[in-house]
This record gives sequence, structure tokens and C-alpha cells, in this order.
Amino acid sequence: MKLLKLVPDHTNIRFLRWRVPFYVVSLLLMAVRLSLIFTKGLNLGVDFVGGQMIRATFTESAAAPIAKLRSEVTALGYGEPIIQQFGQPNEVSIRMKLPEGTDKDAGLAETMSKTITADIKARHADVRIDGVDSVSGKVSKELGWTAAQALGLAALAVSAYIWIRFEWQFGVGALFSLLHDVTLTLGFFALTQLEFDLNIVAALLTLIGYSLNDTIVVYDRIRENLKKYRKMPLPELLDLSVNETLARTIVTSLSMLITLIALLLLGPNVIFGFTAAITLGIFVGTYSSIYMAAPILIWLKVTPKSFIPTESPLDKQERLAREQS
Repeated sequence: MKLLKLVPDHTNIRFLRWRVPFYVVSLLLMAVRLSLIFTKGLNLGVDFVGGQMIRATFTESAAAPIAKLRSEVTALGYGEPIIQQFGQPNEVSIRMKLPEGTDKDAGLAETMSKTITADIKARHADVRIDGVDSVSGKVSKELGWTAAQALGLAALAVSAYIWIRFEWQFGVGALFSLLHDVTLTLGFFALTQLEFDLNIVAALLTLIGYSLNDTIVVYDRIRENLKKYRKMPLPELLDLSVNETLARTIVTSLSMLITLIALLLLGPNVIFGFTAAITLGIFVGTYSSIYMAAPILIWLKVTPKSFIPTESPLDKQERLAREQS
């Protein structure tokens, strides 16, 4: 039985031929995404901003009456809510700041949520309350700082590992590739204003792991080929290495995408943002392994000599003594 091959043997695609245009486009995309993050900001969930979030579904309506709902909740005297579509058009999230004095009396938050949910049920017979989440401001700040630390330390640990295993140029390349992947993913959330909560932080950490895995496979083949083909021009050697790992990259990515697309289409709304982040990360991570992590080695002056151990004076004396004897 003949096995199905998604990638033919001995492919010879000249990926590095277009390295400069792709790098320029990637840098421009990173700049645009960063500007979106700083201008539009992220739609931070209750995990990071503190407060209460009430999730509701209007079961007999095609779309939730967001404008009417906003005025009704505002009239209760707890301040103006942030009401956004959450998943389907008839599903919404209602975010409220915690009442003053909640740190001293936790019952104030519970009273507020009960008052709001009771009022919504009284005015809308088809409403279903799907959940109520509450996080204090102090806890949300701690969660935000811990999440930032987790992402930063993960990226640094990855770079240090690659630096030790390969050479410093490879560590710099991996770090830049991870920065590219995380920036584009955060920019996607700034653009779409999907809710950014701890689930998305978990997705970013997963993305870092996947991108690292793919990058190490490519880097390991580059290192092997640097030792094997010492006179081959570096762009050609990088193309050879990427082509040799292409089948593995495509099979791994497609296997994950089959599951992720099923979750996007059929999975629950509560993990939609998590799934969307990882799905985007698969494409971005695969792209960065080829067009970010590999080409930067050219500009960082990697050569076959990078993996030849430097001979110390003592080693040289011992070698000469062995040769003379």
C-alpha cells in the first residue's frame, strides 16, 4: 500500500529568495499590530481589570438588545456597564465595576449581581443567565503582572536554551521569532476586540511552545548541514534545511488545524478566543520558523566555523606533541 505524501521527496523550494520582502512585510505588520495595541488597546476581561461579568443569552431573539439593555442596567445606579456581543449575536457579556467598599464588604458585589440579573430576568422573559464572574481589583492586578511575567520568562528561557544548545545567533533568532508571533497574535485581539483573559494567556504560552518546537527542528537541521556542507553558500544551505523539514512541519500543522477548526466551528463559546489564538498561532509560528528564524542567521553572520571548537594554546601543544610522537 502506497503511503500518502503531502510533500514530495526532495523538494527544492527557494524560500530564502524572498527573505528581504517577507522580512519587510513582517516588520511592517509588527509595527501596525503594536500601534493597534497601544491605540485601541485590548478588551481585557474581568481577570485583568477587576469587576463583575454577567454572561446572558436571549434564547428567543436573533440578536441581543444591547442598547436597551445598557440603558436598563445603567438606570439601576451601579454605573454604566460595558456590554458586548459574546459569541453568537444573541449572547452578551455585561461588565461592571465593583461597588465602592467591596474590599471591606464582599457582599456588596453579590448584591449588585443579584439586582442586575433579577432586573434583566424581569424585563426579558427569554433571557438565560449563563454565568457571573467576580474579581477584585487587587487580584486582577496580580493576575495581570503574573501573566506578563509568565510570557516574558517563557520567551527568555526559550532563547537561553537555544543559545546553550546551538550558538548565540540562534538564540537571538528564536527570541525575535517569538516576539513576532506574540505581537501578531496580540494585535489580532486588539483589532477584533475579542475578550482577552487568562485563557488567552494560556494560548500564548502554548503558541510559544509550538513555535519553539518548530524552530528547534529547523535549527537542528541547519546545524547538521553546516557541519556537512562547509562550502555551500548559507542561503542555499538554509533553503536545503527548510525543505528537508518541510514534510514534518506541514503534517504537524495540519494535524493540529483539523482539531482546532473543529473546535472553532463546534466548540463552546467560552473557549472560542483560546482556540482562535492557537489557530492563528499555528500559521504565524510556521511562517516565522521559515521566514523569521532562518533568514536572520544570514545577517547575524552564522558560518560553518560557528560549530568548530576553538583550539586553546594548551590543546594546540598537546596536538603537536601527539603528531610528533
